[in-house]
Amino acid sequence: MSSVSDFKEEIDELLSKMTLKEKVGQLNQRLYGWEIYKKTKTGYELTDTFKEEVKRWGGIGAIYGIFRADPWSKVDFENGIDKEDSLKVINMIQEYIKENTRMKIPAIFSEESPHGHQSLDGEMFPCNIAIGSTWNLDLIKEVSECISDELSEKGANLALVSTLDLLRDPRWGRSEECFSEDPYLCAKYTEAIVDGYQKNNFENNVGVVLKHLCAQGAAVGGHNSGAANIGERELREIFLPPVESGARRGAIGFMAAYNEIDGIPCHVNKKLLNDILRHEYQFNGIVMADGCALDRLTIMTRNKEKAGKLAIEAGVDISLWDDIYTNLHKAVENKIIDELYIDNAVRRVLYVKFKLGLFDKKKRNKKSYIDPSIINKRAASESIVLLKNNGVLPLSKEKKKIAVVGPNADTPYNQLGDYTSPQRKNAVSTVLDGIKKFESNNITVNYSKGCSIRDISRSGFEEAINLAKNSDYTIVAIGGSSARDFDLKFENNGAALIDDTKKDVNCGENVDLANLDLDGLQVELVRELSKTGTKVIVVLIQGRPHSIGNILDFSDAVLCAWYPGKMGGEAIAETIFGINNPNGKLAVSIPVSSMQLPCYYNAKDSGAKIDYLDMSGLSLFPFGFGLSYTNFVYDKLRVDNEVTIEDLLKGKEVSIHVNIKNCGDFDGYEVAQLYIRDEESSITRRVKELKGFKKVFIKSGEEVDVEFKLGFKELSIWDYNLENRVEPGEVSIMVGKNSIDYIEKGLFLI
Repeated sequence: MSSVSDFKEEIDELLSKMTLKEKVGQLNQRLYGWEIYKKTKTGYELTDTFKEEVKRWGGIGAIYGIFRADPWSKVDFENGIDKEDSLKVINMIQEYIKENTRMKIPAIFSEESPHGHQSLDGEMFPCNIAIGSTWNLDLIKEVSECISDELSEKGANLALVSTLDLLRDPRWGRSEECFSEDPYLCAKYTEAIVDGYQKNNFENNVGVVLKHLCAQGAAVGGHNSGAANIGERELREIFLPPVESGARRGAIGFMAAYNEIDGIPCHVNKKLLNDILRHEYQFNGIVMADGCALDRLTIMTRNKEKAGKLAIEAGVDISLWDDIYTNLHKAVENKIIDELYIDNAVRRVLYVKFKLGLFDKKKRNKKSYIDPSIINKRAASESIVLLKNNGVLPLSKEKKKIAVVGPNADTPYNQLGDYTSPQRKNAVSTVLDGIKKFESNNITVNYSKGCSIRDISRSGFEEAINLAKNSDYTIVAIGGSSARDFDLKFENNGAALIDDTKKDVNCGENVDLANLDLDGLQVELVRELSKTGTKVIVVLIQGRPHSIGNILDFSDAVLCAWYPGKMGGEAIAETIFGINNPNGKLAVSIPVSSMQLPCYYNAKDSGAKIDYLDMSGLSLFPFGFGLSYTNFVYDKLRVDNEVTIEDLLKGKEVSIHVNIKNCGDFDGYEVAQLYIRDEESSITRRVKELKGFKKVFIKSGEEVDVEFKLGFKELSIWDYNLENRVEPGEVSIMVGKNSIDYIEKGLFLI
């Protein structure tokens, strides 16, 4: 990534002319975007709230969510910004700032883009927990490019994207925002996302803000924003790899996390934000606060100016909705903060504005010719994980009656996840919609909801059971929902407040669970359907890995589709009918029960027994698991070139090869996974660690050779002294279908 010095002369000139208050204004992102405009019968008007803010600070640093539409913002198609008017509104705002401020510095527009731009008519892709199951870096980059192009066309500048949260406790409501429980996989995904959003070094003027820094997925008890009780070694081994990858790949921004680490809130953690991020990883962009997070610092200081001092000195450059950074100028005047910290933060904010072309007269806007719906469907298809199949799938197109049942069978918002904008009618393809596309003279399709996600009413049971009795196959779509409605109550940072079973919501921000079993009467519904004699095909639509051991014996096949996005219904149906050979692999472990937690594949090897007295200690479905309609066989694992530790330090790599043969009747993709286990070490190691993967297409009957490379980064550890180095000794190399099904070979490092 380039440095602030790229625009040093321009930045110095601006800074030399700015008053202290104008500088502080550049560090504030205080307004909610929907406060800034009002939609009228003839167009859009800027509000007095916005105009007063511009006057107060002599400008505005950044504006959050000008296009955000959802139940929290209470923005919909009636009062929100129409997609075709987006750039017009942005230009209107920038023109007002230019004409009514002394310095004429344009504002940055930041937008929520976790799985698509959260705006009216924004393309809604599968959630991260689904995308994580694709193991396809090129596809993830293409998804990111699609969203980036949409933002660019609208005039937005910064995409706020979750890539840094590793799922270590699936009770956490924001599990759906996590790609994986694994640091290596998340790091590779982060690189693809930075490349995709910041296309060809910002050719479309969009940058990415990666969130959340750091260890939010390790909150005690799975509580949202809870403390992460981890040490520096755990931080470096598990949570910092995607941060380092994002920084070194050139991400222009990071967002600090709500949680604390070992007693230090991330927003005041100098070691994390300055020593590691800026100096060790050589990051030159901005650090943004999370929503209202700086206000929470008064728990420590009982004083807004002192809270501002902690954050600005730690390296937080720009606020979000809080009332802390509005007091920075007072803190300087009262000798609490040295103005040098203000200047450094303003420099970084101005650098981002120059880097994203905000001072250019002409906006470079290179549109992609990729149809986002095509990429969307591919992402949904490749994210589907086949967990069980007793031979019932794929379905043929011979004569049959199909019942489509369940709370997630025909509920569009349930498959879109949290951070979702209002959808137009028929914009989302549900499971029922997808299956109905295969309806013909031979195939009849009927539907009954059966039950809700959380409600315990049996009023729909009889109809669903009778429908199943008269059907050859029953596709039952169950799981969870993060769907928000306009009757919900929210906290000031947008987190939902769910307090009764009438709200059919069991996932998303602030919706944490103690019990990972399926809610309501869903398990009972599956069991009752099974008793009818119909073939039961379960489709899990969910935002977290639920415990499903209590339905496996009552199901002939189980597909996990996560939250598959607006094209999910078509992708699921095409998988059921064999047009798509399922190739998703779990990027998170599925536990037997929440009583097992923590339950991730790369735990520390303590030498103790794994099982409990009353329950298995192993996951129900392991990390990396996923069935196919064909069968892949691994053979001939070999190390082609032995290297020394000195060779590794010089940049040389170990070359690992394996043969994979498709021994089944279907062509298909296989995700070959490489794990290592350090057998000799100065510290305790993990039972295994993912260090490579390749997604390869293999035709029926064909065999391919797959190569992996292992270098210093993959083979190094944080040793006894917390130094990153490769230690001599034996390393076990494991290559196979998943984290428990592999072939193994030793590698000796000297």
